[in-house]
Formats: sequence, C-alpha cells, structure tokens
Amino acid sequence: MSEFRFVATSEKETDRLGKLLADALPRGSVVALIGTLGAGKTRLVQSVAVALGLPLGAVTSPTFVLVNEYRDGRMPIYHFDAYRLRDEDEFLELGPEEYFDGRGITFVEWADRVANCLPVEYFTIAIEVLGPTEREFVVTANSAALESLLKLLNQ
Repeated sequence: MSEFRFVATSEKETDRLGKLLADALPRGSVVALIGTLGAGKTRLVQSVAVALGLPLGAVTSPTFVLVNEYRDGRMPIYHFDAYRLRDEDEFLELGPEEYFDGRGITFVEWADRVANCLPVEYFTIAIEVLGPTEREFVVTANSAALESLLKLLNQ
C-alpha cells in the first residue's frame, strides 16, 4: 500500500499540508487521526478548515463535546474526538454513520480507539512528533479505491 509523507517544521508548513488535503479530499472522506497528546491532530484539522474557507480559530478541539460540526466553508467538516470515550459503543451513540455518509470531510481524532467503528474505506494520518515544532505526517489509505488520492498528493 502506498503512502504520502510530509514533514512540517513549522505551523506554516502544517497549513500547507492542510491546503493540500483540502484540495484533494473528496466529499464523504473519513480521516482517522493517530498521534500522541500534543502531536498536532487538532492543528491539522484547523489547517484544513482554514483552507476550506473557515476563519482562523473557528475549529476547536472536540475533546469535551466529542463532535463539532463546521458548515461555513466550501464543504462541511465533522470533527470527532474519541479520547474521552469509554468504549466503541459510546462512539456509536454519537451516530458517526450519518457523518461518514455526509457531504463533508469527517476527522476522527484518536481513531485507533474506535477502529472497528470506522467505515470500510478511510484515510489514516499518523502524526509523529520529531521536535518542538517538527512533525511527520504519514497519510495512508486502507483501500485501493482511495489510493488515487495518495498518488495525487505525491505529485
């Protein structure tokens, strides 16, 4: 399976990745975000949101509300956070299937905690902290149908 790797040494470079993703991800995309606390999961979603036309600062971490919806950009963003959930049943109670089947992009932070609840096809972005401002983002697709996006990003 192919992948797309991106190393950001600053938030400005994370914004550049956000723009690439905003331009490439089709409606209905589900993105599983994996990374430690402070890795930059929410920051990446903010970058995508700004690239889709939302004002800077509009996207906040959904840690305590579990899901945020942003509809004021070129396409809706649905932003889940599974960090505080007890189990997958609690995630399913949020009705993620409606969002997965929606017309926007769905981001799931801490997606490894609810992996069995994700749709058949989704992208994974694993974020590794390399330094105080440096992050490596590794984008993979779990199906051949989504591989074309990775080829587009690698160009």
